Amino acid sequence: MTQQSKTAKAVACANIALIKYWGKRDIALNLPAVGSISLTLEALKTQTRATFDPNLDKDYLIINDQQASESQRKRIEKFLDIIREKSGNRLFAEVRSDNNFPTGAGLASSASAFAALSLAATHASGLELNKKDLSGLSRRGSGSATRSIYGGFVEMQRGKDASGKEDFAIQLASQDYWDLRLLILITSKEEKKMGSTEAMNLTAKTSPYYQDWVNSSGKDLVEMRKAIREKDFEKLGDLAEYSAMKMHALTLSSRPPVLYWNSTTLELIEQVRALRHDGIPVYFTIDAGPQVKVISLPDHINTLKSHFEFFPGVENIMESKLGPDVELIGDDN
Repeated sequence: MTQQSKTAKAVACANIALIKYWGKRDIALNLPAVGSISLTLEALKTQTRATFDPNLDKDYLIINDQQASESQRKRIEKFLDIIREKSGNRLFAEVRSDNNFPTGAGLASSASAFAALSLAATHASGLELNKKDLSGLSRRGSGSATRSIYGGFVEMQRGKDASGKEDFAIQLASQDYWDLRLLILITSKEEKKMGSTEAMNLTAKTSPYYQDWVNSSGKDLVEMRKAIREKDFEKLGDLAEYSAMKMHALTLSSRPPVLYWNSTTLELIEQVRALRHDGIPVYFTIDAGPQVKVISLPDHINTLKSHFEFFPGVENIMESKLGPDVELIGDDN
């Protein structure tokens, strides 16, 4: 009997890590060397449609209406193979993924992309996974995608079991728990020269500070959980900046060094510090890219937006509240 095509579509939000994920203890299974805590961002979204079609001769990937590179297609193919193994569906798939923010530029596009793909592709394959299992699956595509399965405040757990069965995310608090606001200050829309996975592996092999990073992460996680539980914004912001600067110190101490910032990134760090000195509750965090994410409270976000709107080097500003869980938004069958 001829198999029919099956399509599903999902939307997921990107996230920013307050306590950073950097480093893998198992590359093949994509197991993190440290735990992490993040915020899911409502404004940064990926919509992904997965279609398993008997007429296809291989997997296809289209990103923002453009044919993806062969390396990107191979990465998706490897991930879809895991779903095919679980579901018994051997068909090839066409994946169409659209971001409303720059791709591959340090804004966690792989997190939202693989979270959305995990839900769309499993649904199209006939698999019904709970959030825990979906989180574990999405990790195989992107470590940070594990956190984008959930909205609000999310923790990616670093398990101990070598199989990875303990390495999944949990939601610490929903998107409505605490009204934090963020400005994503985009200083470059170009794709970064070195991806996070390559930089993580380089750091682990060559940085003299890597083991100290791993050893110190547990304390950071404990303190951030407490800050979220008590809604202590000053503590949350201080920890977020500390974790970001530690992570970038690692990339700078690798050999050769990896520098994700540009001159505007540095100027924005100083601006945030100056604003805080003047009494505005504002903190920054930076992932593996040159973009600066500003964290503040609702009463101050318009003032901050006005301050940065025409700042030299800032190409665009995206404002965001906390975002929701990954969501199925319909299929075509």
